Amino acid sequence: MLSGFTEWPEEFANRYREEGCWLGETFGSLLRERAEKYGDEIAVVSGNMHMTYSELDKKVDRLASGLLNLGIKQEDRVVIQLPNIIEFFEICFALFRIGALPVFALPSHRSSEISYFCEFGEASAYVISDKALGFDYRKLAREVKVKVPTLQHVIVVGEEEEEEFVNISDLYIDPVPLPEVQPSDVAFLQLSGGTTGLSKLIPRTHDDYIYSLRVSAEICNLNAESVYMAVLPVAHNYPMSSPGTFGTFYAGGKVVLATGGSPDEAFALIEKEKVTITALVPPLAMIWLDAASSRNNDLSSLQVIQVGGAKFSAEVAKRIHPTFGCTLQQVFGMAEGLVNYTRLNDPEEIIIHTQGRPMSTFDEVRVVDENDNDVKPGEVGSLLTRGPYTIRGYYKAEEHNARSFTKDGFYRTGDLVKVNEQGYIIVEGRDKDQINRGGEKVAAEEVENHLLAHDAVHDVAIVSMPDDYLGERTCAFVIARGQAPTVSELKIFLRERGIAAYKIPDRIEFIDSFPQTGVGKVSKKELRKVITEKLITVKQ
Repeated sequence: MLSGFTEWPEEFANRYREEGCWLGETFGSLLRERAEKYGDEIAVVSGNMHMTYSELDKKVDRLASGLLNLGIKQEDRVVIQLPNIIEFFEICFALFRIGALPVFALPSHRSSEISYFCEFGEASAYVISDKALGFDYRKLAREVKVKVPTLQHVIVVGEEEEEEFVNISDLYIDPVPLPEVQPSDVAFLQLSGGTTGLSKLIPRTHDDYIYSLRVSAEICNLNAESVYMAVLPVAHNYPMSSPGTFGTFYAGGKVVLATGGSPDEAFALIEKEKVTITALVPPLAMIWLDAASSRNNDLSSLQVIQVGGAKFSAEVAKRIHPTFGCTLQQVFGMAEGLVNYTRLNDPEEIIIHTQGRPMSTFDEVRVVDENDNDVKPGEVGSLLTRGPYTIRGYYKAEEHNARSFTKDGFYRTGDLVKVNEQGYIIVEGRDKDQINRGGEKVAAEEVENHLLAHDAVHDVAIVSMPDDYLGERTCAFVIARGQAPTVSELKIFLRERGIAAYKIPDRIEFIDSFPQTGVGKVSKKELRKVITEKLITVKQ
């Protein structure tokens, strides 16, 4: 068993197996079985490339053999940073087949984050594309190799410019016997939203994750005729398993990969590939709604538009069905586990005004006050959960786990919610120092630490500010040391430190001192009030 992984207590693991949650499946066997059943059916589409289940399965076997030959073995960690391309699935399932663990980075991550994932995860390899979305990942890989000399291999999809990099095309070799992988093994590591610096790593097993996507596929009525279009980065948990690309593979359906969510590309793909379901975040849903009236694409194949990643305004949610003629499904979940869905046959009132209810009858949910006492029905409190697909601990994070999990195994999600009489969850906000910027989670402390490295910054506090488009944006309140730097100087400084662009504060305010709480801490509540009132004044 992987060192640093917290297992489910035996009594819970036995229960989940006995109740039929964990069926003993692995991702490697899942793809093999789908290839046997749906061999000549299209599994995935990317541009003009259409790949069948049989073709994908065979390529995965050959690539798995090549990875073994390269020296990658069971429990090795491999950081994957790829755009929405077919090779993402080839490398993922190849690693699953040999028992190595993908660590899913996002295309937007830069040297600060990638170096951390490689170093903390003790990665043996890092997989990149040559160029994507206007960015050269080979340059990034060179920076990472300098920071993490223990990184053994950089595998490139596309053109490699350095002999030290391995081209993925050289790794497809004749199949060799592969090691046995157990359903209870950790399959991969996902990234947490993070509230205290860089993302924690989330270990997901074959057992728990396949259960999650299986139930998701059932709730979303996926079958072999379903066509799922991925417009969000496929490394995100949401478009991966809710039901996402993996849930579509489980159902034997077709995955269509878009390079992004622009209406021009997405609407054309919906028409061409007869897409039946897709997943959006609220800002993208708003773009689609505004664009729909000026496009003539045939979108009649669409049955479901999912919206998740951040709270969806009820006023905007009301427009989905009249505009697209399909069902809105709200999704509220987390990479750590718990996923809530509005059901496809729910009344409009539920679909518009709630974020769904737990997908599994084995999900345990509590809403508690600051003393961990259950609040009264309908009252706002902190959401706690445990269940057959919610982790029992972050990877190699014993101290953090003590704060993030109760003694009886409930995960503290950090969400403030209330539950209505029907058991549906309504999200009210966060009780952790994390900002949800259009579905991308920004840990205030991480960015604060970067800014504190600037010679002219004495202190800094980052808070959320309301935004009609993204839901929340970031505002950094800075106390300068001596001559105050300019806003552009600070933003350039952050870019040079190699953090993802979405983490750079949207607004920077200079301030003489911070408001304080009764115990002498910075009152971020008051700072949020300051910037909110300033924004209201500007609008007026």
